[in-house]
Amino acid sequence: MNKVYLIGNLTRDPEVSETSGGVPYCRFSIAVNRNFTNAEGNREADFFNIIVWRGQAEPCGRFLKKGSKIAVVGSLQNRSYEDKDGVKRTVTDIVASEVEFLTTNRGDEEDLARPVKKERLSLEPVDSDDDLPF
Repeated sequence: MNKVYLIGNLTRDPEVSETSGGVPYCRFSIAVNRNFTNAEGNREADFFNIIVWRGQAEPCGRFLKKGSKIAVVGSLQNRSYEDKDGVKRTVTDIVASEVEFLTTNRGDEEDLARPVKKERLSLEPVDSDDDLPF
């Protein structure tokens, strides 16, 4: 089984592009805080490269920005390439199957997972059942 669940913040603005065959994709990276602090008392983070394909690519590029909080469900995928010096490099990406936006796009960093405050209706007592339509 190859399944990853992450919640983190974008480290840079997303980049949207298309393959030579016209398939849209979006790339970005996120920082995910570790559950513990180091010896100096600082919380460390891990950084992950995310790629989103097809229908989710455009909304990610449009609504996400550096600092946005997101939840990602996906799988790990390795790829290799040669750098400009001819050295073979291997990169691990998270291929997202689901992306949930946890920050609003208004820039005020409100958490969408927070419960919405509901208004309480005020009801008036009925004196007589004669005025009821049922």
